[in-house]
Amino acid sequence: MTDPGEVRASDAEREAVVELLREASVEGRLTLAELTDRTEAAYTATTHAELALLTQDLPAVAAPAPPARRREGRKRRWFVGVMGDTKRRGTWRIDQELGAVAVMGDVVLDLREAEVRTDLVEILAVSVMGDVKIIVPDGVNVDLDGLALMGDKKVDVEQAPRGMNVPVVRVHAYAVMGDVKVLGDSRAKPIKRGWSAWREHWRQLHGDDSDRSLGRGH
Repeated sequence: MTDPGEVRASDAEREAVVELLREASVEGRLTLAELTDRTEAAYTATTHAELALLTQDLPAVAAPAPPARRREGRKRRWFVGVMGDTKRRGTWRIDQELGAVAVMGDVVLDLREAEVRTDLVEILAVSVMGDVKIIVPDGVNVDLDGLALMGDKKVDVEQAPRGMNVPVVRVHAYAVMGDVKVLGDSRAKPIKRGWSAWREHWRQLHGDDSDRSLGRGH
């Protein structure tokens, strides 16, 4: 008799797990990096056991996520560097739009360990003879638009294949003799993953091929 955990997963079951992960993220249970990596693992999972592993440390049924609402006047949380540096790293909460302004200085926003309480991370980035660097997990969907005048705006992120319901980071960039860059994990200093125990459990189940099962190794 087939082990129930070894029954092959369907596309609908993968999507259901991805939705559960997204709701857990909005509730603050997963960081952006954890959400991105588990989402990718869900899409590459082949059995019920692999899907169950992705949510074993989450409630069986997540509480309904509150609808994402824009604050009145489209308020943003600002990070400003004028002839100096401003950096935001580590664990922090994102529940509104962000703004980054660098004037002859540098602003670094590292979103990888952030608790993202919205369905979409939206950032207005302005650089005037300075640099704005935004670091995201590889695997998110980055939407970059705006204008560069005698400057540069670019994305260097390993994005997920089309059709996957992955986190979205939208950046409106305006660079004047400066740079706005969105970099992925592979182009930035690595961070120590908070989900190392979960990853180790996956490795024990799948052996040396676990990194391939997850889609990539870090």
